[in-house]
Amino acid sequence: MPGREAEALSIARGAAPWLIPGLLGAAGSIALARRSPYHAAVATVATAAAAGMTWFFRDPPRSGKGLLLSGADGVVQSIEPWADGRTRVAVFMSPIDVHVNRAPIAGKITSVEHVAGGHVPAFNKDSERNERVVWKFETDLGELECVQIAGTVARRIVPYLEAGVTVEQGEKLGLIRFGSRFDIYLPEGVEPAVVVGQKTRAGETHLVCG
Repeated sequence: MPGREAEALSIARGAAPWLIPGLLGAAGSIALARRSPYHAAVATVATAAAAGMTWFFRDPPRSGKGLLLSGADGVVQSIEPWADGRTRVAVFMSPIDVHVNRAPIAGKITSVEHVAGGHVPAFNKDSERNERVVWKFETDLGELECVQIAGTVARRIVPYLEAGVTVEQGEKLGLIRFGSRFDIYLPEGVEPAVVVGQKTRAGETHLVCG
């Protein structure tokens, strides 16, 4: 399937609508830079913006192994017990973090559901009602649920996979464009090995012991 881990992309799939215009704009402004100080200033700003966009959409390789790994780069925002016995671990992704999310564990994707919603800041408690994509997996730990949540700027979630696909641990699930959040609901009886405020890396940080 296109976009699977074997492709080892250095730029995230789904970045083109934002990245290509920025690169073309930078190239055009550089071509005009010698005309005047104004054009030179525009070229400097456009080039810096294109470089920042390229950095934002980076997609570095990851190769961690463990019982359950983080699905996102960022900081653990909260760890909360849920009414049904599960534990929700929420990871906040700032604009400087990698925004490609990965499968925390190997298993079969049983559903991928897009839910329409608002776009309040991802660190706001009301962000649970934001635009989101809910993933459910059938795994050796039982059913696992992960949620990609859009934020104020992140108004587009780009899933790479679909229901029925079997994934390997650390395989790319999709991209959230700009600052956002990734929640994972640990099955009942599974205790988190991370703490609030801890930095995480998708496909490398151990969420639970083992």
